[in-house]
Amino acid sequence: MTLLEAIAGPRDVRALPPSALPALAAEIRRFLVERVSRAGGHLGPNLGTVELTIALHRVFDSPHDVLLWDTGHQAYVHKVLTGRAAEFETLRRAGGLSGYPSAAESPHDVIENSHASTALSYADGVAKGLRLRGSDRRVVAVVGDGALTGGMAWEALNNLAGTAHPVVVVLNDNGRSYAPTAGGLAAHLAALRGGRRRTLFEDLGLAYLGPVDGHDPLAVEDALREASALGRPVVVHCVTRKGEGHPPAERDDADRLHSVSAAGSAGGRTWTDVFGAEIAEIGADRSDVVCLTAAMRGPTGLDPFAARFPDRVFDVGIAEQHAVTSAAGLALAGLHPVVAVYATFLSRAFDQVLLDVALHRLPVTFVLDRAGVTGPDGPSHHGMWDASVLPVVPGLRLAAPRDPAQLRELLREAVAVADGPTAVRYPKSSAGPDIPALRRVGRCDVLRDEPDAVGLLVAVGPMAQACLEAAEELAGHGVPVSVVDPRWIAPLDPALVKIAASHRLVLAVEDTTSTGALGGRLAQALAVVGAPTRAGTFALPPSFLPHGTRAEILRAHGLDAAGITTTVLKRLKEHS
Repeated sequence: MTLLEAIAGPRDVRALPPSALPALAAEIRRFLVERVSRAGGHLGPNLGTVELTIALHRVFDSPHDVLLWDTGHQAYVHKVLTGRAAEFETLRRAGGLSGYPSAAESPHDVIENSHASTALSYADGVAKGLRLRGSDRRVVAVVGDGALTGGMAWEALNNLAGTAHPVVVVLNDNGRSYAPTAGGLAAHLAALRGGRRRTLFEDLGLAYLGPVDGHDPLAVEDALREASALGRPVVVHCVTRKGEGHPPAERDDADRLHSVSAAGSAGGRTWTDVFGAEIAEIGADRSDVVCLTAAMRGPTGLDPFAARFPDRVFDVGIAEQHAVTSAAGLALAGLHPVVAVYATFLSRAFDQVLLDVALHRLPVTFVLDRAGVTGPDGPSHHGMWDASVLPVVPGLRLAAPRDPAQLRELLREAVAVADGPTAVRYPKSSAGPDIPALRRVGRCDVLRDEPDAVGLLVAVGPMAQACLEAAEELAGHGVPVSVVDPRWIAPLDPALVKIAASHRLVLAVEDTTSTGALGGRLAQALAVVGAPTRAGTFALPPSFLPHGTRAEILRAHGLDAAGITTTVLKRLKEHS
């Protein structure tokens, strides 16, 4: 039996002699490379936290002591050491192991945390709550240097420094998030690694220990024991190397194999690829277009733009709020900023979109990757909320392209707007073939036109192909149905209302949460004009959905051709 096979939980880690720890670390790395390469997931970050995590579980008694991970994609080793190694074959698969900490999965996981810069605020609140209840449980927050580029982390550190609560902040400093850490903090941490003694943390009033070699488990253990004994807020600065111990990751200059795809997963052109190529062409046509991203230049497709126009792309670190208001400043200076973020992360900056951009009617374009159902990354990453929330922003125009040609066209239309914000959303998936339109009415494209249609499918963005397939199936049932793509889903196009009013049944098919979706707004508009049309929304439920493939999740909620067909037949029968 190997060392790893003998570990059923943290107690077994604590029982190992110090001499066994290097061998355990090597076994864990082999395990991660094998399992994660097969299942897909975050490899590089976890290869860098092996010894650090071993030390954490030797010093602290989880789940009695509270261990918080920021961000959770560096917690695979934690999962392995807390009895979940056998489940790694199911990593990020429907019904299987989550790619992030999950309280539903294990008592060792306190928060499902995949949005960076939040763990320190959790730690502040948990520590205060435990003290009020008279508990002696210790609180530990593991935070990367990349996450410290987010302002919320510094709000938490400011508050922690004003307390005497024994919170241990483990700073996992590998110099990177996806890419090298942005901003002045990176220079400060580099100076600390080089021997500078006075730190920002001490100036705030926090204790500081380090820097410590994060790949020496005994050195990390000693530092953690010393930190715990201080009985006050303390930062333990651990220097690690992302991708440590796996040569392909160490040689990957882009992101140290931050994330790898499952073995055998399909390739092909993605929506991100299409955006990346088109925004670079737009940049060549318009010198006023600049791009911003929050630590995800490569994953959001901005590398081609950056290669051609390095002075016109700005990576602000994991700081979406700052990115949006900085974009507002760029717009005030006469430029047209394009902010490229994942759809789920724009929710962190809604106030800035509303009051810093829209209130001033500034021409800022938001490009929302991973919109709708994201898939294996689970509930915190599904981009289900933007299409329901953004339509309430006065003056904002929101587009949902159905195919690569429309993404290119709508992106150009978005950056041509000069009197307010625009947004373009698309999913994490292969882009698929172009879907030709029969004609354009207003801003809408008619994709299928049945002269005697009893129903209309309003196909939002990438749901167009499923709607067309459903329309073909319905025709086989003797039920003629037309299909229209609204292209711009906010504000509501009067032409769409007019088209809808000429049908008995209208069903908007959307890969967003049903609350606030296009279908509800369309039904309201039809009621205002007095149309007898029955309109409904066919979308995702207003709940947090588990992880699984995009196709599995859409199918589970009836958002495939078969499900749409069934729903239309049922609605027609109910109202016949």
